[in-house]
Amino acid sequence: MRFSARLLATAFLLTAVMLGPARAGLFNPDTYTLDNGMEVVVIPDHRAPVVVHMVWYRVGSADEQAGKSGIAHFLEHLMFRGTKNLEDGEFSQIVARNGGQDNAFTSYDYTGYFQQVAADKLDLVMGLEADRMVNLQLTEDVVETERRVILEERSQRVDTNPAALLNEQMSASQYLAHSYRIPVIGWRHEIEQLGHKDVVDFYRRYYAPNNAILIVAGDVTGEEVLALAEKHYGPIPRADTPPRKRLQEPPQISPRRVELSDVRVAEPSWQRTYLAPSRNAGETRHAIPLRVLADILGSGPTSRLYRALVVEQGIAAAAGAYYRGTGYDLTEFYFSAVPRNGGDLATLEAAVEAVIDDLLKNGITEGELERAKNSMLASAIYARDSLSAGARVFGSGMTSGLTVEEIESWPDLVQAVTLEQVNEAARAVLKIERSVTGLLKPKPAS
Repeated sequence: MRFSARLLATAFLLTAVMLGPARAGLFNPDTYTLDNGMEVVVIPDHRAPVVVHMVWYRVGSADEQAGKSGIAHFLEHLMFRGTKNLEDGEFSQIVARNGGQDNAFTSYDYTGYFQQVAADKLDLVMGLEADRMVNLQLTEDVVETERRVILEERSQRVDTNPAALLNEQMSASQYLAHSYRIPVIGWRHEIEQLGHKDVVDFYRRYYAPNNAILIVAGDVTGEEVLALAEKHYGPIPRADTPPRKRLQEPPQISPRRVELSDVRVAEPSWQRTYLAPSRNAGETRHAIPLRVLADILGSGPTSRLYRALVVEQGIAAAAGAYYRGTGYDLTEFYFSAVPRNGGDLATLEAAVEAVIDDLLKNGITEGELERAKNSMLASAIYARDSLSAGARVFGSGMTSGLTVEEIESWPDLVQAVTLEQVNEAARAVLKIERSVTGLLKPKPAS
């Protein structure tokens, strides 16, 4: 899937930056809107004569029609095929010949395309990207060939990976109605049925300037990027892109458990997810405190889970917590643990639950709160060293319903988080009836 399999790694990078405080004005973007509705964000960074050029579409796997799972990712693949002006595969060849790199990624809420090139090649890659926004040419044979590629990708990355299979089943259990329950790559039986018309209709419906965000970071100025954007993207007409309408979650009143035993499992593992608000959905006031809570519970060797399970009790080889706060709709708060030397999962689960119970009863401390804030501040500052980090922060945030101002205000919001807010968020979210527990176990060969 070009870049989609690295989605989890990308999510951790985005969390480190977007969900970590820093002084106000960390990225200081210039923003514009073209007459056709395309938003433009420019992040000047003059340390090297290089730019990252990205186009993010406000469409992901969660926007797919029922029964058409995988089509957003399918189209991501097909965007590297031919256009009216380029032969099949020529896009990436041109970028490489000019010393650049290109790729793409698909998530639940967005699809993105990027190139990293020398600053004087920005005009070139912007022209290439604008061309495939409107001029993609697909034949039945091309669609059929690429479907086989995607099915093989699913086989290699999911169907032969017990951990990935368990994660799919847990998502399908966590979300009772919402389309986050469906894997980004799609269900195999539905991918097999996707046809030429499905892909072309999806492309024409969603791939338009008024449904896209252009983000450029690097050795440029806002005025330079705006002039190029008006040249290349400005002439592309708007499309009648429908608003996002997704099924919403009913009340969750019962905990769920998923267990997968497989001969390919080398080490058992345990995990649990809780349905949680994001910055854009649900009780959004809890989103920022939840990120602080995740750092306290599960970020590194000083976290509560690591100290309790790994250091003090010695029953875990690893333990952590994570919160994905940038979803367009409700999201999840995660716990995970791996027993030491293939130990007992029931003992491990009881130990994690004891940590959660203590948190809900006694709350966090002021010392933990300050350490979490300082750690997140450091992560944000270090992330500034990455040319693409700012572009990914704004792309992920804006396609998930946030404004530029809301993204830039994050440092001040984190600094204002109080002890009471973190404890309130924990008690609101860590409710067993809103959870899914997953167990991955080895299975003896028969």
